Amino acid sequence: MRTYGFYILLMLTLFGCVKSNDDFLDRSPSNILLDEQVWKDEVLVLSLIADLYNRYPDYQTIENWSEFAAFDEAFASESGQYGRHKNQQYGYGAWGFWDYGYVRALNLFIEKCTKASQLKPESRDRFLAEARFLRANVYFELVKRMGGVPLVLEPLTYDYQGDPSALRRPREKESAIYDFVIKEMDAVMQVLPNDANIKSRATKGLALAVKARAALYAASIAKYGATTPQVSLPGGEVGIPASMAAGYYQTALAAAQQLINSGKYALYNKKPDNLSDNFAALFYDKGGNPEVIFVKDFKLQSGTVQEWTLANQPRSLAEEQQGGRLNPSLNLVQSFEKLDNTFAPFVTNAANGDYIYYDKPEDMFAGRDARLAGTVILPGTEFKSKKVDIWAGYILKDGSIVTANNFGGQAMLGGNRVQVVGFDGPIDNLEFSAQTGFYVRKYQDPAVGSGRIGTKSEVWWVRYRYAEVLLNAAEAAFELGDNNTAAGYLNQVRARAGFTIPLTPADVTFDRIVHERRVELAFEGHQLWDMKRWRLAHVVWDGLSTDLTTHPEKARSTSTRVFGLLPYRIYNPGTSQDGKWVFKKVIPSNVTSAHQFRLGNYYSYIGDDIRNNNPLVTKNPNH
Repeated sequence: MRTYGFYILLMLTLFGCVKSNDDFLDRSPSNILLDEQVWKDEVLVLSLIADLYNRYPDYQTIENWSEFAAFDEAFASESGQYGRHKNQQYGYGAWGFWDYGYVRALNLFIEKCTKASQLKPESRDRFLAEARFLRANVYFELVKRMGGVPLVLEPLTYDYQGDPSALRRPREKESAIYDFVIKEMDAVMQVLPNDANIKSRATKGLALAVKARAALYAASIAKYGATTPQVSLPGGEVGIPASMAAGYYQTALAAAQQLINSGKYALYNKKPDNLSDNFAALFYDKGGNPEVIFVKDFKLQSGTVQEWTLANQPRSLAEEQQGGRLNPSLNLVQSFEKLDNTFAPFVTNAANGDYIYYDKPEDMFAGRDARLAGTVILPGTEFKSKKVDIWAGYILKDGSIVTANNFGGQAMLGGNRVQVVGFDGPIDNLEFSAQTGFYVRKYQDPAVGSGRIGTKSEVWWVRYRYAEVLLNAAEAAFELGDNNTAAGYLNQVRARAGFTIPLTPADVTFDRIVHERRVELAFEGHQLWDMKRWRLAHVVWDGLSTDLTTHPEKARSTSTRVFGLLPYRIYNPGTSQDGKWVFKKVIPSNVTSAHQFRLGNYYSYIGDDIRNNNPLVTKNPNH
């Protein structure tokens, strides 16, 4: 009798505790079970689907903080990661993904579950819909990285007779893979529960969100791919005809509006009196969060935790001398506009060349988009109700600087030995200090113990949320020429960030669309895919321009090196400037190269082993 061997994992890492439709049962059956035993036991099948959820592919997440320093959002303040800022070109294999083992596992599950006549029909149908959802998402990950790929919908099995040709499949057109994802979402949403309280399993709302995102990606590639005709293949495996753009935009808008109009989700707004705290809380509040659609969950009770807070908490407030690794860039920080709807890079010096003086370091950032302080820990602000200590030193009357090379270091000043640099730095080339002048706030866990090695954090990783759906709807409406609808959706997101002057339809431009996604979705894993689908990656990360742009509102502004903004205290006794704060724009010394995204990076390299095993798989362009 053939056996079906597997190890039952306690998937509380994904689904939490046993108390709702969103929770999986915490019990282990035997390690090796027969097929007949598995496919009549709902609990065992639940464990199988949980394992498949746990293999869901992500790129940038809270489980691999350093990938957020791959572009221009942040600096990696850890010596082992400095190379990210020294290597100019991205490898052609970067971001690649080709996991047909996962595809086969999903196909096997679908095949066996379809035949599982002893399961309750409603349970079986839901499991099947979830597996189809996951399979479609695997293909979404494949297509956005690799372009068109072989579409395999059955569990291929080699007969060991020496001829594997029957297992070979050619690459489908890129558009065909997007069409498959969209079609599968249409099918599974008819079966999946329409319950917004379910966050870690597939739902109808999630299927709509995926459909909207996938259709928007396909539409953008169709429209903006025309600007890079060399990034295509004659068979359509890479590239989508421009004539298909409008249809995809209409599909994206319709799916997003169906979810919006359902009333099942809403923007998080539990802390209206402090919109920055409100924005930060959106990512760690698990109690009736109306915005979150789909997550990878973590639970202290099951020991499934993540290290984002441990790795990135402010060094001076660390619970176990850990943290400070991810430093948001000035490039990102200056992208957050002023509350009068204008953009203004931070100015450090007056027209006469003198510094601009501030009473407190946080005054430099006043009057800005509330999402800034909800995303970034700024000098002079707090974390866990304690003020961070970010300042780079004293500036004397003659312009010289007194500082130190260790956290909270001291030196002689005015005849006394005093602290001359913050306990958070910034200290150039000192890992874990705020070398750009900032720490990351998004996804930081305020709970006591979250920064300890023995505890860590149970904050979830949010893969889909309602604000992105609004932005997707706005972008699709704009591309279809409906600026009025686009402005309405953008204004909903912006009002939550503190803006009181609504955008007019005339204000909605491509630049505005790009900007809103940059500031709303920072550190959420969208930047690379957005820049690729808009065909902006090789323009913004051109490897040539090395200055910090003075036009952060422009989508095509280059941003190839990470900059910082460091606060200093003035030491000039007897003058009105004594004790005031000033700022200097800097480039960390470990930022030695300008990032260059080449045309060959738009689609990742398909390995020689893959193409040797399957000659039907064509090579991606520019490799």
